Amino acid sequence: MAQAKISAKASEGAQQQQQQQSGGQLRGRFYRSTSMADRSSRLLENLDQLELRVEAFRDAASAMEQEKEILLEMIHNIQNSQDMRQISEGEREELNLTANRLMGRTLTVEVSVETIRNAQQQESLLHATKMIDEIVNKLLDDLEDAKIRLMSLYGACTSDVPAGPIDQKFQSVVIGCAIEDQKKIKRRLETLLRNIENSEKSITLLEHQKSSVRQSCNSKQD
Repeated sequence: MAQAKISAKASEGAQQQQQQQSGGQLRGRFYRSTSMADRSSRLLENLDQLELRVEAFRDAASAMEQEKEILLEMIHNIQNSQDMRQISEGEREELNLTANRLMGRTLTVEVSVETIRNAQQQESLLHATKMIDEIVNKLLDDLEDAKIRLMSLYGACTSDVPAGPIDQKFQSVVIGCAIEDQKKIKRRLETLLRNIENSEKSITLLEHQKSSVRQSCNSKQD
C-alpha cells in the first residue's frame, strides 16, 4: 500500500515537471515569435522608407538628365540663331568660344538613369526609335513633310487632344514601352519639333532679308 502511494506520488511529480517544461517551451516559443515579428516589422518599415528615398533619388537624377539636354539645346540654338548671323565676325567668334566652353563644361557632367525593361519593352523601344530615326534621316530632304510626320508621332504620345492626325501604329508601339521610355520618347519628339520650328523661323527671316535687299536694289535701279 505504501509502495503504491510512493509510486503514485512519483508519477504525479513527473507529470507536473513535464507540464512545467512544456509550458516553459511554449512560453519561450511565444516570446521568441513575438520578438521575430517585431524585428521583421521594423526591417520592413526601414525598407519602405528606403524605397521612397530610392525613387526620389532616381527622380532627381532623371531631372538632371533633362536639365543637361535643355542646356545643350539652348547653347546650340544660340550658336545657330539669326542674331549670331547679324553681328560682326569678331563678336561672333568670341561668343562661339564662350558657347563652346559652356557646352564642354556641360558635357563633363555624366548622368545616367537605367530603365529596367523586359524583352518586349526592349523590342518596343528599338522599334519606336527606328521609326523616329527614319523621319530624322529624311529631315533635310523635306522639312515640312518631316514636321507633319513628327507631329503625328507626338500626337500618339500625349493625352491632350492632338492638333492633327495620330500615327496609330506608332501609338501601339509606344504603349508597349516602359513608362520611363515613353516619357523620353515624348521629350525627344518635343525637342525635334522645337528645332524644326526654330529652323523655319530662321529660314523665314532669311527670306525676308533677301526680299528686302531685292526691293532695295530695284528701288535704286528705278
